[in-house]
Amino acid sequence: MTDSDVFTQVDSSIAVAETPSWHRGVFDFPNPVNDYAARSTAGLVIALAIVAIAVDKPWLYGLLALGFALRVAGGPRYSPFGRLAVHVIVPRVWKRTKMVPGPPKRFAQTIGLVFSGCAFVLSAAGFGLAAQIVVGLLIVAAVLEFAFGLCLGCIGFGLLQRAGIIPDSVCEACNDFGRNRA
Repeated sequence: MTDSDVFTQVDSSIAVAETPSWHRGVFDFPNPVNDYAARSTAGLVIALAIVAIAVDKPWLYGLLALGFALRVAGGPRYSPFGRLAVHVIVPRVWKRTKMVPGPPKRFAQTIGLVFSGCAFVLSAAGFGLAAQIVVGLLIVAAVLEFAFGLCLGCIGFGLLQRAGIIPDSVCEACNDFGRNRA
């Protein structure tokens, strides 16, 4: 491998490392996403979360967290729940498409990862009741998404974008959240 393979000359005095091509697209999140696929995934999360609360074993909270991590990493591509929602549930049950911006959905999945990850740590440390409460809150958010299409993480994303914490460039399609409402 030569220097020309790794670096691109910007000018005679500066060399900038190129992005390696092997990982391009590996952690891409779809944009836009089908809202019905997100809602279906939320329904599957509800089912697993209820089982996790009932059984109260760390590995179930870990499985829940792993699912969120896989969805954060690449949307439905790596997630069994995501794939089931996209390829089976939506075409056979919902039979509808409603495309919505992807970045707020990824943000919501990240919040789910934080909650389920905390539940895993709490359960593994012997604080089962605390883990159950955290996952109970996660269930509330998932029920709102599944039943009503109300994504609390997406609302949070919009509020953070409106406050300037998340740059408008992250989601041009959703950067006017709340600005056009009377």
